[in-house]
Amino acid sequence: MNYSDSIKFSELYDKFFQKSYLFVKSYVHNNQAAEDIASDSIIKLWETIEKEEIKNVNAFLLTTLKNHALDYLRKESVRNKVHDIVLHNQTRELNFRISTLEECDPSLLYSEEIQNIIDASLSTLSARTREVFEMSRYEHLSNKEIADKLKLSVKSIEYHITKVLTLLRNNLKDYLPATLILFYFI
Repeated sequence: MNYSDSIKFSELYDKFFQKSYLFVKSYVHNNQAAEDIASDSIIKLWETIEKEEIKNVNAFLLTTLKNHALDYLRKESVRNKVHDIVLHNQTRELNFRISTLEECDPSLLYSEEIQNIIDASLSTLSARTREVFEMSRYEHLSNKEIADKLKLSVKSIEYHITKVLTLLRNNLKDYLPATLILFYFI
């Protein structure tokens, strides 16, 4: 682009920018997006004028503005749909947590039925796994403390505890609120 081309582009830009911006803004309702679309459309007009003759500059520019604005609005629509889905999922998850907590009856936690399930589940495990779990949940020792006492690695302790928790989650799935409390307070 030479100097005279810069002057011509500048004149074209000055002539069409404000109208283009206001037109696009009336649809996209976003100042920055309207500026970008107006500028990009005027640049496209300029590039096309450089290559070929345009019979109706206003119609060409309006079509370009319309298409860019439609692209923007379609992308916004997709973003809004995704946002709505995420919000819906977050709301469902929040409602689930609320209902779970409302249904939580601490007296169930210590019920004989649950304790029997826990005892039966633990009896199916190896002595080492049961020992690690009991030290963790009943003696409230950290994984590091258990590892030191049993002369095992912390990773090994984590493996044993994960094994027990997975088994208990499966066996206590009908007692979800109680299970959650069990894992936090025992």
